[in-house]
Amino acid sequence: MLRKTLLITLLIALINACAPQATPTVAPVVTEVVATQAPTEAPTLAPTIAATPTFSFPMFFVDDLGRKVNFDQAPQRIVSLAPSNTEILFAVGAGSQVVGRDQNSDYPEAAKALTDIGSTYEALNTELIVSLKPDLVLAAEINTLDQVKALEAVGLTVYYFKNPTTIEEMYNNMQIVGQMTGHEADAAKAIEGYKARVATVDEKIATATEKPTAFYELDATDPAKPYTAGKGTFITLLIERAGGKNIAADIDGYPQLSLEQVVAANPDFIILGDAAYGITPESVAARPGWSGLNAVTKNQIVPFDDNLASRPGPRLVDGLEALAKLLHPELFK
Repeated sequence: MLRKTLLITLLIALINACAPQATPTVAPVVTEVVATQAPTEAPTLAPTIAATPTFSFPMFFVDDLGRKVNFDQAPQRIVSLAPSNTEILFAVGAGSQVVGRDQNSDYPEAAKALTDIGSTYEALNTELIVSLKPDLVLAAEINTLDQVKALEAVGLTVYYFKNPTTIEEMYNNMQIVGQMTGHEADAAKAIEGYKARVATVDEKIATATEKPTAFYELDATDPAKPYTAGKGTFITLLIERAGGKNIAADIDGYPQLSLEQVVAANPDFIILGDAAYGITPESVAARPGWSGLNAVTKNQIVPFDDNLASRPGPRLVDGLEALAKLLHPELFK
């Protein structure tokens, strides 16, 4: 029951974040970093990613709530409130500056040793966060505005990221984190590496002659009506870029599909994003009416690490590669 409650809470948050029809509570696009050599100078837009540092402190950035966040120097004690932010911090070389992380930040392995400041879905431990004496708290769209305000009320500096809607927008978040933490060159190098990997996938997928259909399962607590990911989600974005077609791509957000709807769509692949919760290919194949599905008869029901598709951080690239190899193994021999 707890897993279902937490997932539904997450789904609601992600629907608000990703569904194009929803009225946004923050800026509709990822805000570009604004930085200067001193806070009193006129702001200049950040240039394209450079191989060498182009900014020096003090500087300020404008976050995705439209707030000016000042930095006299690169923060050395950072608390991350979301797994995506934690993974970005480590990817740009700022892992040693992180002193606390949310309960669900479990990657990379080094993150697990950091102080656990509580669950975004239940309650953050504000007193513990304050005791860590952070000079930056990095929030994401999974965090509520009330959580942001509560941390600011006790005098903490909070920078808020809106969820990116593309891999390219995720690079922008990495660039900003690299600049504000003093790792601009490291971030640029990491981003170029991710870009090269994505370009390799794009090049191979461009030669695909067909687009297999896929059903991505998020939660089958009610196996008669499992949750999936639809229009405006990272999962659909990755499936399509990996050369496939999500059978729920025309439905907004994170809908539940009936068994009959899945049967009617007859997907070529069933991708189990809920495999970590004990859902197996055998249990899926045994669902009423599913024995004749293409995915079942072709033995194409595949467990999948949902963290690679649902966390808007650097591992979206891992997710893209994994899905491309799953949907088009003939292109990656």
